[in-house]
Amino acid sequence: MALILPQCPEAAIAHVAIYQMGALAVPLSPLCTPDALAYRLGDAGAHLAIVDATILPTLRQLRDKLPQLQHLLGVGAAAGKDLRRWEEVLEHASPRYTPAATAANDPAMILYGSGSTTRPKGVLLAHRTLLGRLSGHVCSHDFFPQPRDLFWSPADWASTAGLCDGLLPTWHFGRPLLAYRGRFDAARAFALIEKYGVRNSLHSPGTLQRMMEAVPDPRAIYDLDLRTLVSAGGPVAAAVSHWAREKLGVTINETFRQTEIGHVLGNCVSRWPAKPGAMGRPYPGHRLAVIDRQGQVLPPGEVGELAVHRQCNAEDDPAIMLGYWQSPEATTRKFIADGWVLTGDLAKIDAEGDFWYQGRADGQPMKH
Repeated sequence: MALILPQCPEAAIAHVAIYQMGALAVPLSPLCTPDALAYRLGDAGAHLAIVDATILPTLRQLRDKLPQLQHLLGVGAAAGKDLRRWEEVLEHASPRYTPAATAANDPAMILYGSGSTTRPKGVLLAHRTLLGRLSGHVCSHDFFPQPRDLFWSPADWASTAGLCDGLLPTWHFGRPLLAYRGRFDAARAFALIEKYGVRNSLHSPGTLQRMMEAVPDPRAIYDLDLRTLVSAGGPVAAAVSHWAREKLGVTINETFRQTEIGHVLGNCVSRWPAKPGAMGRPYPGHRLAVIDRQGQVLPPGEVGELAVHRQCNAEDDPAIMLGYWQSPEATTRKFIADGWVLTGDLAKIDAEGDFWYQGRADGQPMKH
């Protein structure tokens, strides 16, 4: 079941419902181009799509290319004879429901990356995924949840950051989060944080840069109660880190994450010092190493490929994907001998256990 929705209550509710049904959730960004949307819907074989009025005209144009897409469910102002409305379905729904008896290793969702060089592969994640990725959420937000914690991120709920590191873990702990369906505006972000009492926030380095440039001294204008600030998707500029400490009163916890493995590496300033420029240390429950082309673990100081092991302390790491959707060859290339999962990124480790990014293993710029 595809969800092509902005951040909104219906999107969050639909995720929970789909998992309880034992179906596969396929969240897709409303910002996808028509070609990208058609590819993802076709590749996933989605039979139903939940949409709002913004994306509905595009989807109607694509219906002839997607014969398997048999049903549309409209949210908000989305209407027409070719769909059923959200309110109509709820009106006729039974108040009683028995969730499907799913197991930890059963598939739960397919996430698609940006596909900057090729058609993106669908990443198949299991029901166990949420539990496997909780330690990264807890540590990167300095032991989330704390009293009055409220989460917000502009990251799309179709992305691993917005969904697996935002919506789902926040709800797991029973904490509120802010859903904002408007386009990101750097100055507007501070108004939202002030108005709704946001205490925990996740942003890309580029987003933080724009926020710094738009509002150099936020606390001089806004009454903020920000407790944690997390960044993912690349290194944060030194000037941005300094600005956050001086003008926001928080230290940015930088993290490393991929859709296939979650955010398994990063900082937690309440437990260990954040070294400028470092990727951080492994979060609990994950085993990471720098390996050579033969899969051998390299000693500190030597550069190799960053890899995550499929087991930690003799237990399977639940954060790691089941595999690539309908791509067994690509899965085999990702999962190499001795249980290592390749990241495609080069790194080295220092004597204290911090990892340092050294570029892409294939020579391409980092993209998470």
